[in-house]
Amino acid sequence: MSRTIKVLLAEDQSMVREALAALLGLEEDIEVVAQVARGDEVLQAARAHAVDVALLDIEMPGATGIEAAARLHAELPAVKLVILTTFGRPGYLRSAMESGADAFLVKDAPAAQLAEAVRKVLTGERVIDPTLAAAALAEGANPLTDREREVLRAAADGSTNAELATTLHLSQGTVRNYLSTAIQKLAVRNRAEAVRVAREKGWL
Repeated sequence: MSRTIKVLLAEDQSMVREALAALLGLEEDIEVVAQVARGDEVLQAARAHAVDVALLDIEMPGATGIEAAARLHAELPAVKLVILTTFGRPGYLRSAMESGADAFLVKDAPAAQLAEAVRKVLTGERVIDPTLAAAALAEGANPLTDREREVLRAAADGSTNAELATTLHLSQGTVRNYLSTAIQKLAVRNRAEAVRVAREKGWL
């Protein structure tokens, strides 16, 4: 008999988390050994339960699933990473793959497909939802540089240029230039629209 695959489930919505755990629990070779509701609890739980696979929702308090995946990949590289999303934001796919994810699936995929993805990543395969992959190809690459993304993320709370300059250790002129370039690249009118569009596309 093959050994049981130990799974960590990270999802902030308890109903969704419990439903996923129940569905995966029906599989003879899969056991959900840990559940967390915050991204910053993932690494500790993965260590404590010696998990084989981590299923990570993108939107969580504490840290995003992508941030949690990057930490897990750095600290526990043997753990396979499956990113789950409800968002059709193609930019997330690129970010997920860069974080070390082994699979990228939509949360409402059939349970059998999710279970099969868990098995496949353990054999070294990469599993990507075909619809998300097609959308990512159609959308193209993220046009923003790392620094432009950093400035836009910091500007999301409505900070002034002076506040951004202090926070990011840049001059106000440099902050203005980064914001102006990002606004032009995204073909929007102001920084608030730039933040909204970049978030919708999964580019922040």
